[in-house]
Amino acid sequence: MVTAVRSAWRDVPSYQVRQFATLALAEVPTLAQDILREICREYPQLPLVPDEFGEPRALVGIRQSLEHFVTHLTTGPDRPHVHPRVFQEFGRGEGVQGRSLDALQAIYRLGVRLAWRRLAEIGQQVAIPAPAMYELAESGFEYLDGLVAESVRGYAEAAARQAGERLRQQRRLMEQLFGLAAARTRRGGSGIGTTGPGPAGTGGVPAALAERAARLGWPLPERVAVAVLLRPDRAAVAPAVAPDVLLDMECERPRMVVPEPDAPGRRELLGRAAAGWSGALGPVVPLVAAAKSLRWAGAAADLIEGGLLPAGELLQCTEHTEALVLLPPEELIDDLARRRLAPLDGCGPTHGRRLAETLLAWLETRGGAPEIAARLGVHPQTVRYRLRQIRELWGPEVDDPDRRFELELVLRARRLRGELN
Repeated sequence: MVTAVRSAWRDVPSYQVRQFATLALAEVPTLAQDILREICREYPQLPLVPDEFGEPRALVGIRQSLEHFVTHLTTGPDRPHVHPRVFQEFGRGEGVQGRSLDALQAIYRLGVRLAWRRLAEIGQQVAIPAPAMYELAESGFEYLDGLVAESVRGYAEAAARQAGERLRQQRRLMEQLFGLAAARTRRGGSGIGTTGPGPAGTGGVPAALAERAARLGWPLPERVAVAVLLRPDRAAVAPAVAPDVLLDMECERPRMVVPEPDAPGRRELLGRAAAGWSGALGPVVPLVAAAKSLRWAGAAADLIEGGLLPAGELLQCTEHTEALVLLPPEELIDDLARRRLAPLDGCGPTHGRRLAETLLAWLETRGGAPEIAARLGVHPQTVRYRLRQIRELWGPEVDDPDRRFELELVLRARRLRGELN
């Protein structure tokens, strides 16, 4: 059986509690002024922001918290308190100014110590027993925890708003950046209005974009690469990219603009930041051509979704040039394949595939039967037999450079799709 802990404060006669509360409330205005004066002496950098009536908000907060705490004494110090919301504003202000909550919490502790010193004097004056005053002190520090919690809530709200605003500004900057190529095309490549200042190599950057980047604190790079990501799931945590990487998580496929991607260690850091995500990083281009890098990254993301490029990592488009060149124009390649591979139509699927693999090996190596046999893992005599069939099927076309090039294109595309070994 659990025994309830006896409250020393509840054992204090009610008339003594009322007497204590009356004296304490009468002291609140002077006590609040004394506390603020001491805080300003210890923390001279503390800004005293006035409220709409011209009174320092800090003084209002101190006075409200003292009145609130003392008013609840008659119900017992163990009763939960609803803390003055003004302390949310204090935390919000620290967040807006970019400061930590450390100084604010130190100020709160100083204020509680000063307040407790005066309350202890009043307790002695009205003969409150020591155990009850100890209990009251514990309640006071619990109350302090509540005030800190209010400030933390306000601080978090401010930080979330600032982060949200920064992300909105990043999205606008990215959209403006991706729109440059289209605007330049509409103007015949003559540039876009007045150019703003920027580092060497960033000529043609519109003044509006330069100004938005400056407000965001994003130095204009000479070269960028754009990444397109595929969400592993709807609740996936955003990649922990470096502060100078622009990130747009609002798109169905999140996008990143990576400045100076060839800087030492940049790609390794980016790969670690995007761990658990699939996606592709487009080629490195001048800043004003970011849309081109975005286009290739998007094409690679399409191939990842289609299972034609590996998932589970951030691919470099430049390492998959063959797939990006041959696979996206599917209709064109399929039409060319229908025409150039028509001689295989009467060979049956299995034999036709073997002839196609042999033809591709010959086109790629231009070697003899032993070399092609080693590549395919078959006997050289089998290769010679197949090569004779190929010449019978295609005739002089296999000796025409243009036809050989087209045949190699369509056969490589089929291999990339997994239709050939």
